[in-house]
Amino acid sequence: MENVKLEIFKVFAKLGIFAFGGPAAHVAMMEDEIVTKRKWMTKERFIDMYGFTSLIPGPNSTEMAILMGYHRGGMIGLIIAGLSFILPAVLIVLAFAFIYVNYGSIPLVAGLFDGVKPVILAIVLQALYRLSKSVLSSFEKGLIFGAILALSFFGFSEIPLILIGASIYFIIKKLPKNKSFVVEPMSWFLVFLVFLKIGSVLYGSGYVLLSFLETEFVIRYGAITAQTLLDAVAVGQFTPGPVFTTATFIGYVIAGFPGAIAATIGIFLPSFLLVGLVFPWFEKLRKNPILSIVLDGVNVASIALMAAVTIKLGIATIVSWQSAIIFFVSAGLLIKTKINSTWLILAGAIIGILL
Repeated sequence: MENVKLEIFKVFAKLGIFAFGGPAAHVAMMEDEIVTKRKWMTKERFIDMYGFTSLIPGPNSTEMAILMGYHRGGMIGLIIAGLSFILPAVLIVLAFAFIYVNYGSIPLVAGLFDGVKPVILAIVLQALYRLSKSVLSSFEKGLIFGAILALSFFGFSEIPLILIGASIYFIIKKLPKNKSFVVEPMSWFLVFLVFLKIGSVLYGSGYVLLSFLETEFVIRYGAITAQTLLDAVAVGQFTPGPVFTTATFIGYVIAGFPGAIAATIGIFLPSFLLVGLVFPWFEKLRKNPILSIVLDGVNVASIALMAAVTIKLGIATIVSWQSAIIFFVSAGLLIKTKINSTWLILAGAIIGILL
């Protein structure tokens, strides 16, 4: 059992350090490492697990790591895999947060983020396009998408919108044929509670997280500015591992090291609990036709929320001809080539520093 524990640790620590590029890239790297190289499971089983992560809230790639650890080493493997995948990214993001808080006003550091943000916008747009192709596959889904997108601009929060989207789609299938904000302090415990709520209800990719973060920390509590949110997203994309480590950055900015720890535990704890409790009934859940219909509605609402955040990010990011050029070049390369987004982020950082 000790050899299995060590093996799980080595595999997911390696992925945690080198898994750049967002959830889709993380899952692809896991498939190559777990299925092709180590043959821990069949490809069919891997796909089944990936389908299961879409049924529960939380970061898909992190939940995949937790699931594969559970498959290989039981509950101990679950914990080892999850922590090994998350902690490298948390430590790297924490270092960036420290630099940002203490040296963010230095032109070199500020320029780095200015160059990265247009690239991040292009990456988010690419992810939105890819996801929407598979999710918006019917006329009724398109209508729900448009309604949720419109409602999000009228101040409706994410949880009601996701419930509305899921409910409307379920009913359809079953029917017969910018403002400025003053930054206010938050305690580390409140930071923990807010991220615990987000981690417990968030469906979709890590990019949907942006909408939750804006609503909770920029609009509701005024704990960070919209600019700081953009910087947090840039750091989350620039570093390896799960995008949800953006929470670590925001926690540190708001309440220092206690806030970073509280935010990290809050955002990831629901995934550990849900996977450990729900996975034994996975086969029944996966085949349940009711849950399948509800999930389709949830996905449509999540894509609409992601689109709304992308529009807002675009307005805040494209503020000069330089940022416009960086954005359009990045978007073109992402669409026309198979370039790793990490190289684009590094290039954007260098250009930002030079500018």
